[in-house]
Amino acid sequence: MTTPSTMSLAVARVRDRRRATGFARRTADRLGVVGCIAATILLVIALAAAFAPLVAPYDPDYPDLLASLSGPSPAHLLGTDALGRDILSRLIWGSRITLAGPGLVIVIATVVGTLLALLAAWRGGRTDTAVAWVLDILFAVPGIVFALIAVAIWGPSLATVVGGLAIAYVPYVARVVRGASLRERRMPYVSAAWLQGQSGTGITFTQILPNVQPIVVAQAVSSLGFAVIELAAVSFLGLGVQPPTADLGLMVKSGFDSVLRGHPAEAIAAGTLIVLIVWCVTVIGDRLTSSARSMR
Repeated sequence: MTTPSTMSLAVARVRDRRRATGFARRTADRLGVVGCIAATILLVIALAAAFAPLVAPYDPDYPDLLASLSGPSPAHLLGTDALGRDILSRLIWGSRITLAGPGLVIVIATVVGTLLALLAAWRGGRTDTAVAWVLDILFAVPGIVFALIAVAIWGPSLATVVGGLAIAYVPYVARVVRGASLRERRMPYVSAAWLQGQSGTGITFTQILPNVQPIVVAQAVSSLGFAVIELAAVSFLGLGVQPPTADLGLMVKSGFDSVLRGHPAEAIAAGTLIVLIVWCVTVIGDRLTSSARSMR
């Protein structure tokens, strides 16, 4: 027999569930709005970088010593650096490398890491153990150390740093994709495809890979923000892109000396743009990760 107290408790539980559901929906809507804002900002930055020759008001490498360290003006909206170069133009051109360099790092790391993860998940046994052992070794070394080793061997350049960081980011992708691939490997549809006579390679690339693809994309985008920071750090140390090429990390370094002279515009502008790019990528990565988890 249902008592009044039992009915009150049931009603309270229903209300709590409705409140929790409503709160979750409102939170998801807000996160969706923030994600759209981040994607829009990142798209604007990417388009400006892609069309830099048309958008930038000046040649980013053209010095004008007579306008050295001038403040914001109609001619130079963000002012000029110590060599009289337009800061806004260098930001637009520098965002090219800041986006393209880390993007190339993540593409290489994602392709290699995904292939290793699929191989380990399908073969299992000693292959899986060997891959896991290699990933553990790579995890033990920070990405910037790989970049410094590559620079020490082949000299400072963007290609050298990209290669070193790509090796460092392979385990970040491979570890996550390997776990997801192992779960898919045990699913009934894989056994059914195997009984139908499909090869292991065919099952891996036509059955397992499409099902782990959302996780691959989410992990790649989430890792992109860290690659942006590390590539900028290497450039700040003077071991990546070399002057006078416009690069945000180099702009922070060159603007650092001007800060002591009372002209922080270059360092602040470049640092702010790096933070903005990393924030946009992180928000988008979080949204993709949440979507990938909800699809499991």
